[in-house]
Amino acid sequence: MARQIHEQNLNTEPSMRSWLETLERAGQLTHVRKADGLYIADQVQSGFGRTGRMWGHEVSGPVPDIVTLGKLMGNGHPVAGVVTRADLANEFRDRVMYFNTFGGNPVSCAVGLAVLEVIEQEELVTNAREVRVYLRNEFAILKDKYDLIGDVRGHGLFFGAKMVLDRDKKTPAPVETRRIVNQMKDHGILLSNIGVHDNILKMRPPLPFSRDNADLLISTLDGILAGL
Repeated sequence: MARQIHEQNLNTEPSMRSWLETLERAGQLTHVRKADGLYIADQVQSGFGRTGRMWGHEVSGPVPDIVTLGKLMGNGHPVAGVVTRADLANEFRDRVMYFNTFGGNPVSCAVGLAVLEVIEQEELVTNAREVRVYLRNEFAILKDKYDLIGDVRGHGLFFGAKMVLDRDKKTPAPVETRRIVNQMKDHGILLSNIGVHDNILKMRPPLPFSRDNADLLISTLDGILAGL
């Protein structure tokens, strides 16, 4: 059986672009469908509102055949899940003798339900979308102010900033990026650096991240960039 597994937001590679953009560039989207293949969407990090939509595939477009879930699903509690079409689930049930000691654990299920209730009641998906718009504008100001910021992209509370020594040549700035990460940590703000050249500031704050939190992030980053 042909299948394609993709993470909705490629959060550990240089461009932080969406999986749909990557698939279209590679021409894989059409090939897999023509082969009657399955799309398996890894939404362990991009599901449950992180991108400003409840599910990462809502940002990119195509609906997956199988979705894998975890991490945000339990808000720290170890729980994961798989969602698929009814026909695929029925075929799996008929063909495979599957057993899992911890499958359907009532405690984990209760935790998962509680997370869904909080996301809905506190409108955290909407918050992720609205705060991202605010942050996009604030980062645009920083980008105009500091040439070190080559690009900022992402969805919802799942975004990154590419740090470069030369915007035209896109020369990576890994040393400066690591310095920023360490200095932000000294101020109590946790970021990470990723990408082939370690020059992407990866920012993935929790869903309740507010405008006040965003202001603290921007003002702290502004001060650090000014001192480099």
